[in-house]
Amino acid sequence: MSFGFLGIQFGFALQGGFMSRIFQTLGADKDAIPLLWIAAPLTGLIVQPIVGYLSDRTWHVKFGRRRPYFLIGAVLSTIALFFAPYSSALWMAAGALWVLDASINISMEPFRALVADKLPDSQRSYGFVVQTLIIGVGTWIASNLPWFMTQIGIPNTAEPGVIPDSVKFAFAIGAVVLFASILYTILTTDEYPPEDLEEFRRKNEESKGFFNGFKEIFQNIASMPTVMKQLGVVQFFSWFAFFTMWSFATPAITEHIFGATDTSSAAYNDAADSVGNYLGTYGLVSMFFALILAFITSKVKINRKLVHMLSLFAGGSGFILIYFIQEPWMLHICFALVGISWASILSMPYAMLSSSVNPKQMGVYMGIFNMFIVIPQIIAALGGINFMYKLLFGEEVVFTMVLAGTSLILAGLSNLLITNRQATHDG
Repeated sequence: MSFGFLGIQFGFALQGGFMSRIFQTLGADKDAIPLLWIAAPLTGLIVQPIVGYLSDRTWHVKFGRRRPYFLIGAVLSTIALFFAPYSSALWMAAGALWVLDASINISMEPFRALVADKLPDSQRSYGFVVQTLIIGVGTWIASNLPWFMTQIGIPNTAEPGVIPDSVKFAFAIGAVVLFASILYTILTTDEYPPEDLEEFRRKNEESKGFFNGFKEIFQNIASMPTVMKQLGVVQFFSWFAFFTMWSFATPAITEHIFGATDTSSAAYNDAADSVGNYLGTYGLVSMFFALILAFITSKVKINRKLVHMLSLFAGGSGFILIYFIQEPWMLHICFALVGISWASILSMPYAMLSSSVNPKQMGVYMGIFNMFIVIPQIIAALGGINFMYKLLFGEEVVFTMVLAGTSLILAGLSNLLITNRQATHDG
């Protein structure tokens, strides 16, 4: 039931690893890159709660509750992922990112809700960790695709303002994997029907309508559990850090480590491929860390809060170390530490949340929870990154990675706010 996340992560890894490269190739200034990303989190802020609300109220005899949204998101994501690297202007690339992120969001949160639907509380840490394991595989493979395309002879450079063929081929492969893996989950996973189908339909009939839907969503926001609010603080700092990485890892590392700034040069494009390789490392390590967590959570009960806090500290240290290293190979160590954080971010908060909300509202609350992911990204895109790293550290673009590390350490400390034992420990 989690295999579709392989494709979702292919989409996210290619988006996160190479959209900034596409923006730079099309002439974007480094400081303008976060603003070009803003459509993605803005879309998530709107789409996720609505999709979660609708999926809670959906039941189809053949496709179930969550799978219709998997299919819609898969079709739209595949189209957007294929055409994104063929953008010839910045506005086209930003529009492609907007469509891609919106489409992936349609599929993603129903996948989270599906795990909570089908697993008892005692198995949810294990279930979300298994998802993270699959995500790690997808991140590692997808992040290395442009490099691999270059190794088999596909051109890695192009005329100024043109995306190299290596990137185009990588996105095309990602599109195929995304659709095929989500389709596999749709065809092989059953869903449980509502306990009382007639009552389910009656309540849906009573509450149907555009304004009723938004009213219920806002009521759920107003009455969200305390644990969800506390996790929101953790999520804010966590996702501010990773949005900073996705926006600035390519310009920061190509400039600070490799000294390459000409986006049409072989030096820059080789360095950008290397950045993808380093980002692949965090995916690979997240896979192994998730594998370890999967083994542990299948055997013993864990303290979710403690695991998450220590994992975030590790990732924060990895980001900060990027400023101090001199040899490119050492970036693998930095991103290995980041991978530990990534594995935990994709599993522990959802396990804690799913133990604290009404199962009948799992979809809408998973969607609302996404607000704590997209709001920090919106703040970052509107100038938060540029303002904070220059104010706190200095003008060099590599200080964005130091800012990301500081944010992850604050996220780790924020776990101390969570005191509900039902949320922090396996049931």
